[in-house]
Amino acid sequence: MSERKVETHREPRRRGPGPRGPMVRGERAKDFKGSMKKLMEYLSDYKISIIIVLIFAAASATFNIIGPKILGRATTKIFEGVMSKITGTGDGIDFKAVGNILLFSLALYLVSALLAYVQGWIMSGVSMKMSYRLRRDISQKINRMPLKYFDGTNHGEILSRITNDVDTVSHTLNQSLTQIITSITTVVGVIIMMLSISWQMTLLAFGIIPMSMLLIMIVVGKSQKYFRQHQEYLGHVNGHVEEMYGAHTIVKAFNGEEKSIDQFQKLNDRLYEAAWKSQFLSGMMPPIMNFVGNIGYVAVSILGGWLAVKGTITVGDIQAFIQYVRSFIHPIAQITNISNVLQQTAAAAERVFEFLEEEEEIPETENPVKLKNVEGRVEFRNVKFGYNPDKLVIKNFNATIEPGQKVAIVGHTGAGKTTIVKLLMRFYDVNEGAILIDGHDIRDFTRKDLRSMFGMVLQDTWLYNASIMDNIRYGRLDATDEEVINAAKAAHVDSFVHTLPGGYDMVINEEATNISQGQKQLITIARVILADPKILILDEATSSVDTRTEIQIKKAMDNLMKNRTSFIIAHRLSTIRDADLILVMDEGDIVEQGTHRELLAKGGFYAELYNSQFEGGSAQAV
Repeated sequence: MSERKVETHREPRRRGPGPRGPMVRGERAKDFKGSMKKLMEYLSDYKISIIIVLIFAAASATFNIIGPKILGRATTKIFEGVMSKITGTGDGIDFKAVGNILLFSLALYLVSALLAYVQGWIMSGVSMKMSYRLRRDISQKINRMPLKYFDGTNHGEILSRITNDVDTVSHTLNQSLTQIITSITTVVGVIIMMLSISWQMTLLAFGIIPMSMLLIMIVVGKSQKYFRQHQEYLGHVNGHVEEMYGAHTIVKAFNGEEKSIDQFQKLNDRLYEAAWKSQFLSGMMPPIMNFVGNIGYVAVSILGGWLAVKGTITVGDIQAFIQYVRSFIHPIAQITNISNVLQQTAAAAERVFEFLEEEEEIPETENPVKLKNVEGRVEFRNVKFGYNPDKLVIKNFNATIEPGQKVAIVGHTGAGKTTIVKLLMRFYDVNEGAILIDGHDIRDFTRKDLRSMFGMVLQDTWLYNASIMDNIRYGRLDATDEEVINAAKAAHVDSFVHTLPGGYDMVINEEATNISQGQKQLITIARVILADPKILILDEATSSVDTRTEIQIKKAMDNLMKNRTSFIIAHRLSTIRDADLILVMDEGDIVEQGTHRELLAKGGFYAELYNSQFEGGSAQAV
């Protein structure tokens, strides 16, 4: 809707309450359990792979746990050998026994490493497949969503969900899932091994857990909200940058650099504040756990030495137990760190699923109409429409257009001209009434079939980063090179394309700035000619080109309109004098209709509008 302006500098649209509600500043994921449940449902297709990963991760951790106990035996053998040599009661160190113990330990660690490698390889595949699936679903979702969603949503927000949020989920799956299993297995296994060595020392080691858990809970509680803010404002920053980059020419033309920088600075400051707080608090975990771990080592060493003096345990057991204390603290630190990651993941997953659960377009009819031959008769019956139900833009539109007629739609800005076109293409559905093509309601066609009947040439041209040949072929992807060239000739593209480097193979750059505005317009006309639609929608595109190019475009459009029902959104009324029917709109209603001469003879609204363009008036029919 060209009549309705959309704010460039806007916050992303907020949603209503509930799990799909807004991401309120400072909040954690609104539905942590719900988001993780949905994520698990997505992972159900890979459950066999995940089960294998979990088994391998648990086995790898188990072999690592057994290692220190066995190495402790080697230490005991060495200690006993040294002591026997000193006291003269034995032959010294039994190097064969020590060697066998070391070889067995090496075998255990190699098997553990192999299992870890295999589970990492499998999990990487699962996480990448998951990322692919999420991005695919988001891409498909975009094509099923109504245009009203994009009218009120920051495009950068959507891009952020495809990139940042999906990457966050993927990273968690790849790293954290196996870490959780490994850590839990390690904690349980280490407890068992410590109890097998000394229950007294195990109780002492357990004494440090409340201290560590208290510190961890404090840190986690403080960091959760900042991770949530970080993810949210990352989307805001991406959205702002995307919008400003896409419209950098306009920003410069209206001296909006300072305003843009100021807004970016505000968003970036909020992102910075959330980012450094979340990272600082998260970074506190390792030193906290090291501090607690060092206290544990000192306490265990003192108690172990006393027990060794009493002959309760061996020196090797003390060495093994110290290793277990270290192994015990590390997985607890991992679990606490993963809890932060899971909060961030839940926030990212919630944003992704929030988008995937957005309201879609009205479903296609179950029994669609299939027209073998489209004549092009269009009828509007009591059409009423508003972007907001409470505020109608089209109040009561009635018109009948016969096949092959050239129909012009004119009126002031905001009269509803472009809105009528969007209703025709079913970008929006009418609130009341009906639009018929060849006697059939457009809602009885599939959107694909309906839109294949239309060809659009808009004032704002759209070309993509590909060759001129491919840009024209976009109108009909299965067209041959010969058909493309014939369409180009009909649209007067062939007359200038040979002057360009590479001719039809010249690649149009990302911003389409390496060809002129008039050339871009002619290429879009050639694209429509190639598509060979039965009904045309033309948003007059000659206002920004020179007179010679305007003549070429008009000739191309005349070729295009032959024997086709055509709707022309008229900006310069002098260009529609030969229209079969002119519909004059004002505030959503047709106030006059007829030919150019008939309307001028009436001396009404159209005559006033027409004359104002030649009297230096307001020229509001744009």
